[in-house]
Amino acid sequence: IFDRFFQVDDLSTYRSRGTGIGLALTKELVNLLGGKISVSSVVGEGSTFEIVLPVYRKAEHKVVPTALPQELAPLEKVYTASSKEERADGDNNKPLLLIVEDNADVIAYIRSMLKDLYAIEVAENGQIGIDKALEIVPDIIISDVMMPLKDGYEVCHTLKNDQRTSHIPIILLTAKATQDDRVAGLKKGADAYLTKPFHKEELLVRLEKLIELRKELQKGLGGKEPAYLTKQKSKQTIEDIFLKKLHKAVEKNMDNTDLEILHLCRAVHLSHTQVYRKLKALTGKTPSQFIRSIRLNKALELLKDNTFSVSEVAYETGFKDPAYFSRVFLQEFGSAPSAMRK
Repeated sequence: IFDRFFQVDDLSTYRSRGTGIGLALTKELVNLLGGKISVSSVVGEGSTFEIVLPVYRKAEHKVVPTALPQELAPLEKVYTASSKEERADGDNNKPLLLIVEDNADVIAYIRSMLKDLYAIEVAENGQIGIDKALEIVPDIIISDVMMPLKDGYEVCHTLKNDQRTSHIPIILLTAKATQDDRVAGLKKGADAYLTKPFHKEELLVRLEKLIELRKELQKGLGGKEPAYLTKQKSKQTIEDIFLKKLHKAVEKNMDNTDLEILHLCRAVHLSHTQVYRKLKALTGKTPSQFIRSIRLNKALELLKDNTFSVSEVAYETGFKDPAYFSRVFLQEFGSAPSAMRK
């Protein structure tokens, strides 16, 4: 309990708990005075702290005051979940980061580090974090472990097992630094586990690498031969099943020229925002690009069969205008449809 940032893992104390600094600071002050601090405790009865300080004659001992800085930097504005801000136009191109944390100071610190790199949303406890993640489908999540209502492990387990959010990388950020705590977090599906106090550079690198890893996975899921179509059923992930449902929905309505994101939403029973953000995160494509890509790959098959004309293939795969079809086909494959027939 005298270790810095140690906190008791007890749901009944979450709302009134501190930050794990008080006793550690007290011990350091006592040590500076040459004293000792100890504790005796009985479960159900209480705890007794004892501090022993030495007494010195003035000639024997002289305390040298520590110089304090002349000026202190002003504190930045503290952000909480209730201080919701509108995302600026420039933030639309930034990855969306959700911070799930009940300590306003930690939120302000993380926000000050990442505000130029990420569009940031905040949730003040685990339950709000789950609800907000399902609503906005962020690109990445930083979550504390010890929080009211739902702790970080529950947040991680819930989101990793939900079709809407299973793809989102989650970093658990906590003062619980034992090996068992790390293993517990990783078992719940956490992608990284950092202990408080954390190094700014390490957090930045973790975030950057997890975003890069997601982009690498996009190549396998959004290419001309998507991995989710070739995987054995026993090896399919939640993401594979999600993409396969969307793929089948497009194939089923291939000749429907009015096919749009609404049809995809119905196929997986999710909202417009959830489908758009999850599909973009997994494949790097918008729903319209995803639909067009499947249409073009089907058109490629029909052209190689040499049975249909270019115009027939265009109409068969849901394109209203053969000229537009030829143009996007050339962009996708680098050759005109007529060349593929030859």
